[in-house]
Amino acid sequence: MFQPPSSGLGVGPPGRVFEPVKPIIRAFEFDRDALTFMTTNGEKCPPVPPGPPGVPPGPPGPGPPGARPPIPNLVPMMPPAHEQAEFTCPSRPNHGTEGRAIMLRANHFQICMPRGHIHHYDVSIVPDKCPRRVNREIIETMVQVDTKKLFIGQKPVFDGRKNMYTRDPLPIGRDKIELEVTLPGEGKDRVFNTSLKWVAQVSLYALEEALEGRTRSIPLDAIQALDVVMRHMPSMMYTPVGRSFFSQPEGYYHPLGGGREVWFGFHQSVRPSQWKMMLNIDVSATAFYKAQPVIEFMCEVLDVKEISEQKRPLTDSQRVKFTKEIKGLKIEITHCGQMKRKYRVCNVTRRPAQTQTFPLQLESGQTVECTVAKYFLDKHRKRLLYPHLPCLQVGQEHRHTYLPLEVCNVVRGQRCIKKLTDMQTSTMIKATARSAPDREKEINNLVHKVNFNEDPYMQEFGISINSTMTEVKGRVLPPPKIQYGGRSGFQTKQQAIPNQGVWDMRGKEFHTGVEIRTWAIACFAPQRTCREEALRNFTAQLQKISSDAGMPILGQPVFCKYATGPEQVEPMFRYLKNQWQELQLVVVVLPGKTPVYAEVKRVGDTVLGMATQCVQAKNVNKTSPQTLSNLCLKINVKLGGVNNILVPSIRPRVFNEPVIFLGADVTHPPAGDNKKPSIAALVGSMDAHPSRYAATVRVQHHRQDIIQDLGNMVKELLVQFYKATRFKPSRIVFYRDGVSEGQFMPVLQHELRAVRHACMMLEVGYQPGITFIVVQKRHHTRLFCADKREQIGRSGNIPAGTTVDVGITHPTEFDFFLCSHAGIQGTSRPSHYHVLWDDNHFTADELQQLTYQLCHTYVRCTRSVSIPAPAYYAHLVAFRARYHLVEKEHDSSKYSPGYSEEGASEYGEGSHLSGSSEDRTPASMARAVQVHQDAGRVMYFA
Repeated sequence: MFQPPSSGLGVGPPGRVFEPVKPIIRAFEFDRDALTFMTTNGEKCPPVPPGPPGVPPGPPGPGPPGARPPIPNLVPMMPPAHEQAEFTCPSRPNHGTEGRAIMLRANHFQICMPRGHIHHYDVSIVPDKCPRRVNREIIETMVQVDTKKLFIGQKPVFDGRKNMYTRDPLPIGRDKIELEVTLPGEGKDRVFNTSLKWVAQVSLYALEEALEGRTRSIPLDAIQALDVVMRHMPSMMYTPVGRSFFSQPEGYYHPLGGGREVWFGFHQSVRPSQWKMMLNIDVSATAFYKAQPVIEFMCEVLDVKEISEQKRPLTDSQRVKFTKEIKGLKIEITHCGQMKRKYRVCNVTRRPAQTQTFPLQLESGQTVECTVAKYFLDKHRKRLLYPHLPCLQVGQEHRHTYLPLEVCNVVRGQRCIKKLTDMQTSTMIKATARSAPDREKEINNLVHKVNFNEDPYMQEFGISINSTMTEVKGRVLPPPKIQYGGRSGFQTKQQAIPNQGVWDMRGKEFHTGVEIRTWAIACFAPQRTCREEALRNFTAQLQKISSDAGMPILGQPVFCKYATGPEQVEPMFRYLKNQWQELQLVVVVLPGKTPVYAEVKRVGDTVLGMATQCVQAKNVNKTSPQTLSNLCLKINVKLGGVNNILVPSIRPRVFNEPVIFLGADVTHPPAGDNKKPSIAALVGSMDAHPSRYAATVRVQHHRQDIIQDLGNMVKELLVQFYKATRFKPSRIVFYRDGVSEGQFMPVLQHELRAVRHACMMLEVGYQPGITFIVVQKRHHTRLFCADKREQIGRSGNIPAGTTVDVGITHPTEFDFFLCSHAGIQGTSRPSHYHVLWDDNHFTADELQQLTYQLCHTYVRCTRSVSIPAPAYYAHLVAFRARYHLVEKEHDSSKYSPGYSEEGASEYGEGSHLSGSSEDRTPASMARAVQVHQDAGRVMYFA
């Protein structure tokens, strides 16, 4: 047992929260399995007596032979912050053996490294605000000119910012040396003051030791040095974007509309793995702005076929749309001959060129107001073709530099960071989706084309690449069995066995189906596009499918009315709630993308606590059994039902004792937005299956990756778990999504502490074992079947359940790749799991099996999904909270969740967060995402 915590931790009176509570009264009875944890052979564990306040629950029963022993008190009391030790990731316990063997190829290419040392120098360039491309030019010029004979035949590499590496030391010792570098400029030369100073000797021997597993920590300085060496040449030849390189289209053209086009390129990153360094190479594609005259760009953005059609000045809405798209872009001028000066656009003028004035200083010193059109006629002898169009304001706003659209071109090579529209996303997917065999071929072709081994900088440092993909041994894990309820009149419970990540629910009933007696329909699609007859037919078909699924919808809706805009949502819902106290569900018919959706979810989830199910009018007019079944999957859990469970007898041993599964995610506003908050979401399982989940959500600082209020969020869910099951979890399994590798340690240090703190706030001595796993989807590792006969479906992907924990994984830490879903289109992306902490001493097989089984518990479809259900639900909760932040005024789309700078929101000219600043205070936003207690009891986010 540990000491009582110090008062500095703010722990309340011991035992207050985990006192015996009355079971929650529900509208219908749950299967008793939901309230009792089971042993691996299906026998029920005796319930753990809650015990007196402040005392942890007694030990569980002995369990079946081979069961894992109870968890020791592993969690030490947290010392004060200044004494806290750093947490470190656990070592790999072993390699997995479960499942049938499969040979795979991974897009990782072995690096042959030199021995010895690399020398690291700090570079300082003044002025220091230059882009990397210019910095590279400066250093390249400095090396070529080399007046002080520093480099003597050496080829240094540079990261474009501060770090330079050489194979041998420069003859400057530890001294700082200053050099002047001149770059030819437009009009006049530019002079830069550059200084170099030795920083360190980077040991490649230390890296070799780590790769062979002789030391735990990976020397990041050596990995960074190798990365800079291998990126130096491509950075000068291509357009770098993040860790990828792109080149302008040659031999292909994929326009996306709106002045954007697809550029293809490749991703490259250096990765440590067992015994060797690897180069991860993948083909990639992204959206760039087309290099074209600004007039043509404007026509594309505003959907104007020919500029001759635009005879009038732009309307306000046209100007706003055009401004959103061009603001921040670089343009170059065409009216000064060879001098094509570049500027960044800061605004678009309200007035056209013929009336837009600026203060012009005459030779006499007098200042007069002059129109842009007149200035171009007088100064450049250029009569404007489109004087009725606005001007671009460029450079700094206070400088009043205006350029007519017709003398400007969009500069080539500008990546589009703004959100793509739905149409553009669809076009992008079509242009870039490749079946797995085609992608493998493309990657191999790319490696031969780039020809790394001919790179003079890599040769300088003695680095070479094996140009064939790495073969790795994988395993295909067996899927779990899925248990449904019994058919009416039958005692047997139906089971489904997934095949290639998919199973069929036909002929089966929900494990716990809800009986719907009182329900309503609100149709926001106009009557001409969604007739009463269609609504009647939809109701009949939905009732048939729901009855077959064991979720009977009895009788006709008590209310069925048409409505028009979002402003009618709240009055209608209040009327329904007052008129029918027993109302269980409102089915809302929508006419496509509309701000009504955000308002329905805001009112239903946060204001009144009413279950809502939205359906598109096109799916009402033309029903399909598949769509109706999917609606039933969502409706059942929104009303507290359980669709299916994992067959208890084959679940991993972690289920021997009470366990809670937590999923967490942080979602950030779209790129280009620098105001909206980030949203942190946490979900926790509320039964032993696990099927039911509860959620809690917070708004936090813009682009903050660490969940700030995690302690209170975990505490909330532990209390809810106890109320729902009468058990205190002995183990916490935490799947954390949305963390990049660079954030592993900061996230672990803060969030693991927060989880422990939450447990201690609830009860002195309450120390459940915590396993903290990061889930990553945003990586470039791809796996391909070595044997064609193993390929699945038309896309030729690896089978669902494919797992890899050798060859391409971390040299010493506990990580693995698992492709849990069946790839339908393009190449499957396996999810990467990295264990950052493990009090529960999972073996590789146990954690891989558990993770794969949790991918089969996602309620919205009868498929295994690509990440475990709790992590997926956290993403849904955060995404839903974006809608809750949307206020019920509708004069602008500025704050809708799908809002992107390119104009109207993805969801139409959408709802917006109310204009007054009070509505955007942290307190008001926190209130806005708080769900109603009735919604919080069920999976409102499904």
